[in-house]
Amino acid sequence: MANPVTAKRSDGRKADGLRPVTLKMGCAPNAEGSCLVSVGSTRVFCTASVEETVPPFLRGKGTGWVSAEYAMLPRSCPTRISRASTRGKTDGRAQEIQRLIGRALRSVTRFDLLGERTVWLDCDVIQGDGGTRCAAITGAYCALHAACRGLVDRGIIQTFPLSHLVAAVSVGIVKGRACLDLCYAEDSTADVDMNIVMTSAGGFVEIQGTAEKKPFSRAAMDELTALAQKGIRALILQQKKALLIRS
Repeated sequence: MANPVTAKRSDGRKADGLRPVTLKMGCAPNAEGSCLVSVGSTRVFCTASVEETVPPFLRGKGTGWVSAEYAMLPRSCPTRISRASTRGKTDGRAQEIQRLIGRALRSVTRFDLLGERTVWLDCDVIQGDGGTRCAAITGAYCALHAACRGLVDRGIIQTFPLSHLVAAVSVGIVKGRACLDLCYAEDSTADVDMNIVMTSAGGFVEIQGTAEKKPFSRAAMDELTALAQKGIRALILQQKKALLIRS
């Protein structure tokens, strides 16, 4: 019987292998920060926009905010997805994902250092092949980092407001085997599907886990989280390289 770790998946990866990852910075010159993130065939265009205002509940408190919007472009998938403007509202899945992105980025932001301004992260899926929310978080952090660095460099704020890096990856049980970074073909047939968000300090921000067919054990959950930790460490190294962070 093949070793469950070293046996190859349909795309040639081992069970604990990430898809090829690239983080292209500065892809949107008009934005304060931008990153085109590619994870295998999944591509997400992430921009950071700084606005000199905050939500009403924060006005006059000297503190800032970070929020996100997420959308899949009409032909990011094999069949066309209608735009939210056509439907008249954002669909539930997009709302859930953009809230997740916002929570992930807020978890590493010092709002008192940001001042009374909002950084908007817009994450648009150009091509989807599984793991779009995780790719969006990983790329959006890079865009946010670039925007915050620009605020410091221009003397608008005095201290860099991000405490740690943050990234996300999917894991799951596919055909009885724990796998890292699921593509769509694996995700759509997985027995268990998880999205895990972690910081560079090793803290968990969020764990979203679902048994698609039958409940999973604590041992399986521990195996999946350990696999995610390995993947996120590799993603954070990629972020540091893209952002020219040496430490």
